[in-house]
Amino acid sequence: MIHNFLHKLQVFNYKNITENEFIFDKKINCLVGDNGVGKTNVLDTVYHLSIGKSYFKLKNDQIINNDSDFLLIEGDFECNEKKENIICSIKRGGKKVLKRNSKVYKKFSNHIGLIPVVMISPYDTDLINEGSIERRKFINSIISQNDKSYLQDLIDYNKIIQNRNKLLKNSRYNTKSNLEMIDVYDDKIIELSDPIHEKRISFVKEFLPYFLEKYNDISSGKEDVSIYYKSDLNDKSIKEILKETLKKDFILQYTSAGIHKDDLILKIDNNPVKKFGSQGQQKSFIIALKLAQFEYLKVKTGISPILLMDDIFDKLDFNRVKNIVNLVNSSNFGQLFISDTDNYRIVKILESLNLSSKIFRLWKELEKQRE
Repeated sequence: MIHNFLHKLQVFNYKNITENEFIFDKKINCLVGDNGVGKTNVLDTVYHLSIGKSYFKLKNDQIINNDSDFLLIEGDFECNEKKENIICSIKRGGKKVLKRNSKVYKKFSNHIGLIPVVMISPYDTDLINEGSIERRKFINSIISQNDKSYLQDLIDYNKIIQNRNKLLKNSRYNTKSNLEMIDVYDDKIIELSDPIHEKRISFVKEFLPYFLEKYNDISSGKEDVSIYYKSDLNDKSIKEILKETLKKDFILQYTSAGIHKDDLILKIDNNPVKKFGSQGQQKSFIIALKLAQFEYLKVKTGISPILLMDDIFDKLDFNRVKNIVNLVNSSNFGQLFISDTDNYRIVKILESLNLSSKIFRLWKELEKQRE
């Protein structure tokens, strides 16, 4: 199994990161320190270089240090046994520039898939607690790292929906020219919807066994969990749906039905995990989703993704922590990054994994100056 890895990371003016350079181990890298010292941000720079954007929905100016006008992240990777230099630079108030081996990407989407990556973060509870958009992003992020045509169809679809919504917002239903323009948009929506829908159905079918296995291993088989794919297209064709909802869409001033409303229904013991799952169960559910994402991408791409685990062991009992560590150890993973506030726990985890590793202990800038 091929695995990509990040050898060297250089960071300039990324918010709260006080170290400028990291030389990483090919297998396990642990970032240890109190909250607020930049552990999560270091992981986010790795994700940023892999996907072309922050994991945390932050705008460009929000990740630049307050006293700086620019940000630069540079990583030396080995991908498919080839050396790759990836640079991301941002000027305050300006556009982001992403380069691969000194060549600027014209489209960031061309970079996705080169470096498969999976991030597990406390913020992933949004997958359970927030609306359907978070769960669609989860589906899209996984399929897009493996399927370029899906990613392009999705980009085209979202643009069409945006244009259709603008027309609905600024038009009246009974205007002939508006209806003709709606028909143009709808023809394109019909063309794009079925391929996207079919790939999502196929994805959930293939993904589900990985998820069930991971959750069962984490929880020692104590709970019954399930995932269902909900879509307007499961019951009707997109052509029928657009026709039936046209008047409603003009009243609401947006496109009310279609694959942009798809969702994943997450259940534990046949009840919504959002309402009936304990904090530990919800966290186990999220980690199982992400480890299943790791396995799915590994099988589909033939490459073991970089795995980023940000402060995931807090609020989990000892048995669940042990089960997660055993899962990672037996999953033929490639390069692993772990952040934690508990140095003792990290040392115990590394002892159980018994693989090459590095520990980076981070301090706040004031504490470093006192040393």
